[in-house]
Amino acid sequence: MDHRSRVWAQRRLRSLMWLELFNIPLQAVIWFGMVGFPVTAANSVGFALFTLLLLEGAGYWAAKLRQIATRNRSLPGAGVFMVARRGNVAVLAAGLPFTVWAVVVDPGTGSWPGLGFGLFAVLEHVNYFHVQLMYDTAEDLRYLRSRGLRRAHLARDLAVQARTRCLSRP
Repeated sequence: MDHRSRVWAQRRLRSLMWLELFNIPLQAVIWFGMVGFPVTAANSVGFALFTLLLLEGAGYWAAKLRQIATRNRSLPGAGVFMVARRGNVAVLAAGLPFTVWAVVVDPGTGSWPGLGFGLFAVLEHVNYFHVQLMYDTAEDLRYLRSRGLRRAHLARDLAVQARTRCLSRP
């Protein structure tokens, strides 16, 4: 199937959306259930940051899926993502220092995983709102090797939205 077809794109977006959502309980079960990391304040804060970014990612893929289905130029819910782009910085800036403090005060399984989750949340924020960090298809890898990192898809969609709003103002 051609990777540029509408059907391929819809299947890919649906898969990305469900994978983001599935990863939330999966990671909780793996790390807190199977591995046995304690549910401490630091680990919970880090995991909450991680969960927030995965939910935003799933929301973006769902919005993108709707945009393709309706053939609309503007991304549904773009305003929410514009708020999230800035709000994430504040939330991450509050949560990460707490997890770092917890590592300093009481290093171990009660704090290190929380810091790890928090750092992963930062990477997810960058991946969605700034620079694409995930390169999982052959075409993505070719692009990375030939041109380097590319601007994140959501960042490009928000830029289009901002230009559209500027042009529509009197």
